[in-house]
Amino acid sequence: MAELPIAELPPARCSGRFTISTLLGTEEGGHGPYAPTESSGCDSAQPTQLSGSTLCTRTFGYNTVDVVPAYEHYANSKGVGDTRKGRPSLADLHSILKPDPGHLCAPVSDPQRSNGLTEAGPEETSAEPGTDPVLEPVRFGWVKGVMIRCMLNIWGVILYLRLPWITAQAGIALTWLIILMSVTVTTITGLSISAISTNGKVKSGGTYFLISRSLGPELGGSIGLIFAFANAVAVAMHTVGFAETVRDLLQEHNSLIVDPTNDIRIIGVVTVTVLLGISLAGMEWEAKAQILFFLVILVSFINYLVGTVIPATAEKQAKGFFSYRADIFAQNFVPNWRGPEGSFFSLFSIFFPSATGILAGANISGDLKDPAVAIPKGTLMAIFWTTMSYLVLSATIGACVVRDASGSLNDSVALGSPGCEGLACTFGWNFTACAQRQSCRYGLSNYYQSMSMVSGFGPLITAGIFGATLSSALACLVSAPKVFQCLCRDQLYPLIGFFGKGYGRNSEPIRGYMLTYVIAVGFILIAELNAIAPIISNFFLCSYALINFSCFHASITNSPGWRPSFRYYSKWAALFGAAVSVVIMFLLTWWAALIAFGIVIFLLGYVLYKKPDVNWGSSMQASSYNMALNYSVGLSEVDEHIKNYRPQCLVLTGPPNFRPALVDFVGTFTKNLSLMLCGNVLIAPRKQKMPDSRLTADSHTKWLMKRKIKAFYTDVVAENLRSGVQMLIQAAGLGKMRPNILVLGYKRNWRTASPQSLEDYVGILHDAFDFKYGVCLMRMKEGLNVSQVLQAHMDPTTLACEQQASTIFQSEQGKKTIDIYWLFDDGGLTLLIPYLMGRKKRWGKCKIRVFVGGQINRMDEERKVIVSLLSKFRLGFHEVHILPDINQKPQPEHIKRFDDLIAPFRLNDGFKDEAIVNEMRQGCPWKISDEEIDKNRVKSLRQVRLNEILLDYSRDAALIAITPPVGRKGCPSSLYMAWLETLSQDLRPPVMLIRGNQENVLTFYCQ
Repeated sequence: MAELPIAELPPARCSGRFTISTLLGTEEGGHGPYAPTESSGCDSAQPTQLSGSTLCTRTFGYNTVDVVPAYEHYANSKGVGDTRKGRPSLADLHSILKPDPGHLCAPVSDPQRSNGLTEAGPEETSAEPGTDPVLEPVRFGWVKGVMIRCMLNIWGVILYLRLPWITAQAGIALTWLIILMSVTVTTITGLSISAISTNGKVKSGGTYFLISRSLGPELGGSIGLIFAFANAVAVAMHTVGFAETVRDLLQEHNSLIVDPTNDIRIIGVVTVTVLLGISLAGMEWEAKAQILFFLVILVSFINYLVGTVIPATAEKQAKGFFSYRADIFAQNFVPNWRGPEGSFFSLFSIFFPSATGILAGANISGDLKDPAVAIPKGTLMAIFWTTMSYLVLSATIGACVVRDASGSLNDSVALGSPGCEGLACTFGWNFTACAQRQSCRYGLSNYYQSMSMVSGFGPLITAGIFGATLSSALACLVSAPKVFQCLCRDQLYPLIGFFGKGYGRNSEPIRGYMLTYVIAVGFILIAELNAIAPIISNFFLCSYALINFSCFHASITNSPGWRPSFRYYSKWAALFGAAVSVVIMFLLTWWAALIAFGIVIFLLGYVLYKKPDVNWGSSMQASSYNMALNYSVGLSEVDEHIKNYRPQCLVLTGPPNFRPALVDFVGTFTKNLSLMLCGNVLIAPRKQKMPDSRLTADSHTKWLMKRKIKAFYTDVVAENLRSGVQMLIQAAGLGKMRPNILVLGYKRNWRTASPQSLEDYVGILHDAFDFKYGVCLMRMKEGLNVSQVLQAHMDPTTLACEQQASTIFQSEQGKKTIDIYWLFDDGGLTLLIPYLMGRKKRWGKCKIRVFVGGQINRMDEERKVIVSLLSKFRLGFHEVHILPDINQKPQPEHIKRFDDLIAPFRLNDGFKDEAIVNEMRQGCPWKISDEEIDKNRVKSLRQVRLNEILLDYSRDAALIAITPPVGRKGCPSSLYMAWLETLSQDLRPPVMLIRGNQENVLTFYCQ
């Protein structure tokens, strides 16, 4: 295994530490059970040699190494066990203090640090004297940064051009239902965003950051990429909406620039260029532009409300506007479906995009003063106020305007005129003719510009449309680069890192802005947005679904790290919101939903394949732990059965990279089948300072993962190898997932090693049998330990990066043979392991041969018996060989070689009685008495003869599996090792000496 170097504690980096006598003893006199002694050096006047991770501080009135809670101790924390800045390590508090009179530490008294609860992080400290002050980045509060931004992104052209038409189709009641259904989804999503954003410090990256840090890089990366792309295309969509409105105004005045289509392209490119300039000017200018757009929309909305109470002129009455009338409200309260889009879900799919846009504030999370406060408050307030505006608009316009109107002043009639049908007749207007022919140009059902007609001053509504489209385009133009920048910095996908660079005090993604601009201009020039619009809407809905699922998943895993300060959420409501978002995707456009899912799955698969080296503490990790825990506990309730027997191996690899062949051998038959546990015994004195075993274990685990070995790694510290292995044998595993086979390499240097190490090695085999373990020894001609090549002092952190050694178990074996020498019935383990190896692709072409001992005059009968038994086991072993000459006397030169092998270990006692032999063997139990040699002579010669047979039959095999002899307790360790050496020497193929625990691992029964 490995011996730990005895190292001294590091020298002091701080000139003196304060005493911990007040921590380990009593404050007054230090007379408690942990009071310091003279040699402990626990004196506040004497500095100590401790690690340099702490600072000399004064803590609430007296000097101590320990520190009070402080913000900087937890800032930028990543993994469990990381040493925090300014906090003493456990060794600082727990180890014996060594006085260092040569250095004194002046106590630092800082009343501002005495409570330790500062709010400023390390990144917020002031600049040093003499250096240029760093400009503070622009940060926004919840109103300017989130609420206004979200309201502008939610409001759009649908508010002005489609909501009156939806009210005419569905009626006020169902329109309110459509609005409330849409808002329910967005509100649930808003609550989920609020919960996620208050569960820790939120950085830049918006939606991508929230999803990826919650669900992990796989789903987060895929949704981040398509969300950034969707925002970039949305810039083109909103800009084209603005350009179409301008084009229509130019057409009304016969002032087209070129033609209707190219005018949209020209106006769109100019507009998006101006918006890019505003974005590049900085977030402060962008925020000012958004406030301007917000004021324009508010003025247009007030203008509309004022227009509803102004008495209607004849021109407006001809177009269907009659101010507030109860009977108009009553008629418009119920639906009146018309045309191919005249259905509830069709109107719902038209309206729903106008309720989205709630992520605009979260997308600039890096530019908010306090995202944990701003995102929940601003998002929910934006949802509330926009919902109220939608409800008020549908109710007011439904109470003022009839569904059909001709717009002709000649259609005015006297009240009660015959032949007049419809509600307008009661107000002196006859729209019967156009209503019956469905040719009316005005009215809620026919005229999209009803809001402009109702308003006090029509151009202000047009200005509101401009503000809504431009503000949404600007918000998307800012959101896309911000999200994409965070994704690029995480390096989940190739070739995008170039766009992660930030500029200026706000780390503006200028390269991302330019990329978004190019994408937006490209789609504006294509001018075919009707086909791509449904896919973009589904991309946004994918984001909503995953945000809700993130909240649900984080809640359901019961992770202690899920502690959102925002409490007004429900995990079941979040799950409902996720499901409804998916349903709405298919209601909007089923083919676009399939395309969106296909893209997400493709990107998800790529990240799963690449396995990026990131650790964000996602809920997926928590879920994996929960599942493993539940299954492990559930497995304890399952009774064991021979049919479900699995070879679960404790492999004594030491550091796994030292014995790669042993790792590969066991990994071959345990992969995706059973437990493999690599054990390492660190040999060190009990009082020596322990190494950072977590760092070492992580490095070895990463090495195993890189080698694609599905195994665990564990180590123990013990004073000798045998006691360490005893710990592993007894404590390794969990519940029913406990090892039942001990696998170790053959000790090649047993003749030259220290006698005690020889005793320990054989003693380990005895211990394994005592604990009902099977034993498997692997011997290879070239040996197993490659530590001399790798250098044992290699830094553990570099293990995963080192060159992987190639072994025979990683290569194709071709049409060789796996030879099983099933000489003794051990329960079937000698058969099972080669069978499992033969199922693997690299060993699948090998022919498996079974050799058993027998008598020469009964070879056929014994062969039939073994073939019949093997067929009942269903192993597929058909080639069986009987060894009738197994008990023949071996060659004299081979016998002499065995005698020479044990000669250095003989006691040469001359067959004296037992008491004298024990006295002669005092202190050297590995010595072999003459009586033991004589008593075991037949067994020794059998090993010599078996080696001759192995050389005759299996010289060219790919693998040899043989049942070794079991050394009884009391058998000298040197004699037992001589048997194993003789049995397996001079063989080119790997030799597996395997012995079960005499319990069945194979059965031919089905119950």
